[in-house]
Amino acid sequence: MIVVTGAAGFIGSCMVAKLNKEGYTDLLLVDDFSHADKIKNYADKKYVALIERSLFLDYFKTNYAKIDFVIHLGARTNTAEFDTALLHELNVSYTQQLFALCTQHNIGIIYASSAATYGIGEHGYDDDHSKVHQLVPLNPYGDSKQEVDEWVLAQAHKPYYWAGVKFFNVYGPNEYHKGRMASVIMHSYNQIKTSGEAKLFRSHNPNYRDGGQLRDFVYVLDVVNVLYHLMHYRKKSGLYNLGTGKAESFVTLATSVFKALNIKPNISYIDTPIDIREKYQYYTQANISKLRTANYLQPFYSLEQGTIHYVQQYLMQNNYM
Repeated sequence: MIVVTGAAGFIGSCMVAKLNKEGYTDLLLVDDFSHADKIKNYADKKYVALIERSLFLDYFKTNYAKIDFVIHLGARTNTAEFDTALLHELNVSYTQQLFALCTQHNIGIIYASSAATYGIGEHGYDDDHSKVHQLVPLNPYGDSKQEVDEWVLAQAHKPYYWAGVKFFNVYGPNEYHKGRMASVIMHSYNQIKTSGEAKLFRSHNPNYRDGGQLRDFVYVLDVVNVLYHLMHYRKKSGLYNLGTGKAESFVTLATSVFKALNIKPNISYIDTPIDIREKYQYYTQANISKLRTANYLQPFYSLEQGTIHYVQQYLMQNNYM
């Protein structure tokens, strides 16, 4: 049986869809299933059981013999969350306990880290273990992911296979419930449908023009393909960047949404909200050489390709993966 935590969420539910597509139905889905706005994310999926996040660790302790692999994607993912106690409980302590159980019973695990650990990128975006201790995240969410990565690397004993995956800017279907934390693509689509224009954050950094901020945007269809590959590869444990390896601008993003809708671009700019302005990443680009050496050789969607596919196949039709 494969366990997927965060299975009602964005990436987690897409991972379940990927596993179903590949013929896997012996799945245990773990999450807080009390949120009605997430039901459609897993309503049509095939699995053996749903189990509440709060009950899963105790379940694991007595049912470990049934578990073949764990894909741990559950977390508090709000990058504007400042409740450090909550982040420690859900992102740090929970992951540590789950990793320890996988170690004890020698069960492979993939867990979600984040590119938020890289902060402003002053030390680059390299998933080299020797550089991890240098990283300075910009917010408590990034701190929580950094704490787990450092803790995992410090463990004398680990499962036979583990991977901590540093997600860059993921977008795609099943993020309808995320509100403010949804991708800029989804926000731009909704703005264009409502008003005919897309609003992007104005640059408050003299090195970047408005809309010229650069991020490594990665389509969730690529993300789940990588996770599926790592689950089977199981040869080189470690931290892995998961991005496209190419930074692209928010102007490219917004223009791609207009292109998908066959509408002439109409972009305006608003100030970056004060609560995130000082913690804003102006540039991210994953070094994915380690992922390539782990034999993941498939090409990634470009931002334009992924945006057009997402808009036309999912957003315009209100489809779920």
